[in-house]
Amino acid sequence: MSEGVRLGVDIGGTFTDFTMVDTANGTVRVEKILTSTGAAERAVLQGVDRFREGQLDVLAGADGIIHATTLVINTILERKGARTGLITTAGFRDLLEIQREVRYDLYDLFIRLPEPIVPRRLRIGVTERVLADGSVRTPLNEAEVRQAARQLREAGVEAVAVVFLHSYRNNAHEKRAGGILAEELPGVLVSLSHQVHPEPKEYERASTTVLDAYVKRTMASYLDRLSDGLKERGYKRKLFIMLSNGGTTTADHAKAVPIQLVESGPAAGVEAASYFGRSMGIDRILSFDMGGTTAKLCIVEHGRAERARVFEVDRVKRFMAGSGLPVAVPVYDLLEIGAGGGSIARVDSLGLVQVGPDSAGAAPGPVCYGLGGLEPTVTDADLVLGYLGADSFLGGDMPLDLAAADAAVNKRLAQPTGLSVERVASGIFEIVNETMASAARQYVAEKGLAPSELTMIAFGGAGPVHALGLARKLGCPRVVVPPFPGVMSALGLLAAPVAFERSHSVKRLANATPPAELETLLRQLGEEARALLPAEASPEVLWYADMRYSGQDHALEVALTRPTVDDTAITRAVDAFVALYHDLYGKIDDDNPVEIASVRVVLTERGSTINLPKPTAIAPATAASHRRMIEADGSACDAPVYPRAALAAGQTIVGPALIEERESTTMLGRGDRMTVDASGALVIDVALPRRADEAVPRLNDKVNA
Repeated sequence: MSEGVRLGVDIGGTFTDFTMVDTANGTVRVEKILTSTGAAERAVLQGVDRFREGQLDVLAGADGIIHATTLVINTILERKGARTGLITTAGFRDLLEIQREVRYDLYDLFIRLPEPIVPRRLRIGVTERVLADGSVRTPLNEAEVRQAARQLREAGVEAVAVVFLHSYRNNAHEKRAGGILAEELPGVLVSLSHQVHPEPKEYERASTTVLDAYVKRTMASYLDRLSDGLKERGYKRKLFIMLSNGGTTTADHAKAVPIQLVESGPAAGVEAASYFGRSMGIDRILSFDMGGTTAKLCIVEHGRAERARVFEVDRVKRFMAGSGLPVAVPVYDLLEIGAGGGSIARVDSLGLVQVGPDSAGAAPGPVCYGLGGLEPTVTDADLVLGYLGADSFLGGDMPLDLAAADAAVNKRLAQPTGLSVERVASGIFEIVNETMASAARQYVAEKGLAPSELTMIAFGGAGPVHALGLARKLGCPRVVVPPFPGVMSALGLLAAPVAFERSHSVKRLANATPPAELETLLRQLGEEARALLPAEASPEVLWYADMRYSGQDHALEVALTRPTVDDTAITRAVDAFVALYHDLYGKIDDDNPVEIASVRVVLTERGSTINLPKPTAIAPATAASHRRMIEADGSACDAPVYPRAALAAGQTIVGPALIEERESTTMLGRGDRMTVDASGALVIDVALPRRADEAVPRLNDKVNA
């Protein structure tokens, strides 16, 4: 790309974060402002204007803006999407309720399933049938499609999902139905399943397509308003959006298939953790991103996080697989928990303090924000405990009301439980940490790892405050807090390579797949992906096949060396799959043929060169102030407070202590040992209970020694 600036913007539930990188020299500028509830684009444009006020016109010379947003997932969770109808194959209108015909909890007599996005009266079956091999058994009854369109028009639908059986093999019926709906329902947005998720499994495909239609109007309206606002301010290039798998797409394509953005924000955080892991030579990472509404954890090994092809949203039970709505889009395989700075604490019917998963968000926000919040949150508790500075939050631009937070904790929690304010605040801190630790233990164990093998990279506005407490509970011995932790996800948008992906279902035995047919498909996918990149781009092209043993459900990703396919290339891919399968599962299935489930083409363009500010202090910094802080055991101490910008490379600080910066605060407990790395990262050896004869090397001596 030409010299200029690139801007990363990440909209969270509480704050919108900005990172700007000068592509000529890699220097970085950051900003953080409250998210605008109900009109998220206002916060983005407000941040851009704030850069402009600083005599820096980020748009006139911008090479690109990359954006991540939680708008799609929030629309689904809050059930604020469009009034949606479904047209499907006759006899399958109840697919959304029948689901997979399994109970996620076998012994729950009062089991609840997620409410379908489309009510039964807005689900209509029409006569048509395509078989699994793509042949047409029953032609599409176009008259029934027109009648269904009229019914949905009378019901006032704003969006329609079309899901026919086996349309991933033959999409002619869906295309024709889409054409009829365009004639009969002008202005109504339509999602066709072969465009949203062209792969088998009708329930997953139907759920994903319905959710895509449900959020389409909201996302299109938002992106149109944002694009118009940026153009008015002089931005002339394309707006790029991060996908759930860490890839990228254009705003126009995001509007066409918005469900791809369902995990856009968390993906940016994983990309940031991966970037810092690679730059510091850390092979096994537990990425910990705690913001205002949620905490996200993800394991990154050798610079790469695993991806999943299906995940669930809006679960009835938070940690119970099968209790949510499946979304079949590629996502990072991460753990997301309803635990953030804005998580609300309350006393339940048994007189016990509970925290989350509901959040105060940006409006009204925590009580201490002074924006009308009345219910105490995790942030209020952190302020009461002395972990946050009332006058230094966001560099002093947003003073916090300690008295209001103290009063809210007292009235809503301390008085009903008969405990002191500080005891309740400590309880909130411990509860939210244990909530995250409980989920993280299971998540890490499922990956065949132990927390003691992982280095935690902590970021997000609340991440460095809670990282050491979480690490202690998990038994994770090392924590790294990178520079600018409060806006790391926005930084990840720029550090990640710009990547466009296209995939297509194959579902054929490898030895029965014509090489010429596979080569044609790969080249076609490559052309589709290339059309999304700027004309001057010179991307790297990567080819992949998702392969499995016949009859299996889960596929493994195998890299192909080039798009030219012959019998030898297919044999090499099969051999690579067998070797990978053996490495993962310790066995192979010689009696079972290998199947190519799908193929993918990924075009990547190198991310921005980022030169984060290094420590410049010559002498070790002294504490700028002291603050009363409540430790984990409930005792109070006079903790030294250090400005992070004043720390010198190699400086060591032993907790209890607080390291403050504009976007976040790192809280060190008693015995935690922090050393400032030459890169500017804070490297912390966590004080864990250990056997007297056990020696653990410190991370600052050798990363992942």
